Amino acid sequence: MEPYKRKLLRIFIPIMLSNLISQLQMMIDRIFLGRLDIIYMSAVGNATSPVWTTMSFVYSLSMGASILISQAVGANDLKKAKEYSAAMLKYHNIVPVFLFFFWMFFSPFVFKLMGVSENVMPHCVNYTRIYAPVFLIVGFGAAYGVIFQTSNYTKPLVIYGLIRSLLNIFLDYVLIFGNFGFPRMEINGAALGTTIAEYVGSVYLLAVVIIQRNKFFTGPGLKEIFRAKILPYFSSVKLGVNSALEDLLWNLGNLSIIKILNKIDERAAGVYSMVFTVEVVFVVIIGALGSGTLTVSGEATGAKDLNMFRKVVNTSLKWSFCVAAAALIFVSIFPRFTLSLFTIDKSVIESSVLYIILVAANLFGKSTNIIAGSGIRGYGNTKWMLITQAFGTVDVVLIALLCVFVFKLGMLGVFIAVLFDEAFRAVVNFVKYKKIQF
Repeated sequence: MEPYKRKLLRIFIPIMLSNLISQLQMMIDRIFLGRLDIIYMSAVGNATSPVWTTMSFVYSLSMGASILISQAVGANDLKKAKEYSAAMLKYHNIVPVFLFFFWMFFSPFVFKLMGVSENVMPHCVNYTRIYAPVFLIVGFGAAYGVIFQTSNYTKPLVIYGLIRSLLNIFLDYVLIFGNFGFPRMEINGAALGTTIAEYVGSVYLLAVVIIQRNKFFTGPGLKEIFRAKILPYFSSVKLGVNSALEDLLWNLGNLSIIKILNKIDERAAGVYSMVFTVEVVFVVIIGALGSGTLTVSGEATGAKDLNMFRKVVNTSLKWSFCVAAAALIFVSIFPRFTLSLFTIDKSVIESSVLYIILVAANLFGKSTNIIAGSGIRGYGNTKWMLITQAFGTVDVVLIALLCVFVFKLGMLGVFIAVLFDEAFRAVVNFVKYKKIQF
């Protein structure tokens, strides 16, 4: 196997396993709630979408540091790489602290803007307020995620995912249903279990950083963190803000879709959340491959090696298409079985069969956008991805509005809009990637 493939796998596999474990935990969380009441699925879908919009903004903001550190590693400048990582560790938790207070006190206002029904609103607000303390550790997690990735040492993320997810599943069983003498908390128990598990997982990561610090060649020492100047952080933020805004725009588009769904039916957002939960299982695999692509293509950019850059992205594209094909085959053969994991309502299952097949087909366009996009970002051009996402957000919302309210296609119109948007951007982004020259 060629060295670049080994490096891709060394980064990709642990991230994939960690993400899959986390996604399995989220699925079980939703299976528990969905089997209690489909309204809980709507509440979780409505609550987690805007919360994750702001949380993913923080993670995406750190992408600038990931690109700059990878390019510095490719250019054999570890001193510069550590300057960026030290500044990120020192300053990256400022925004999440403000977000913690925002979600604690202003979540009802957000859900009113989203058109959440009075029946679902209290569940959304309670879930969000119980989950909000996670923001206080998000900056730490994002910063060290970059250091693990750029140091090509992501194995601890698997154990982190196991600890967090297994604990979360256990706490869900105890707190949602009121087992072992605990009160039956239902949806509030799901939020509390997730929050506790996130903190326990972060304690493990901190222990790894301290005990195995020699493994992280892009990680700074304590003195370097305290002495870090803010200018390297601004440099990484300047590059990362495009990715953060890109992610924010995608999430705003998703929030707009949920608002449209809330106009159709208070259960529609629950169905949408259920179907896309299945898609996300495969997206986290492709996304982990995208993380590896970003790092290794960034190193190739730093080394000015266009041939290696092309090999990395092309290989990742082939691998991601294999994942998409496997997903489409599985979901097409077992659609009802897959949906029955989330709900026992036969009418919901039957009405969702077409939707789950459509989102599986959507993975081909999504794969291209994730992998080609990672290559474009690794090259250092984050502005392009922001521009295409800005167009995509407007595009998907307008088409969804047209299909739902003019052509009266209902939920099907939303899925048509999502597929068209992903496919169009896939073509545009792939052409842009092919035009890259050093």
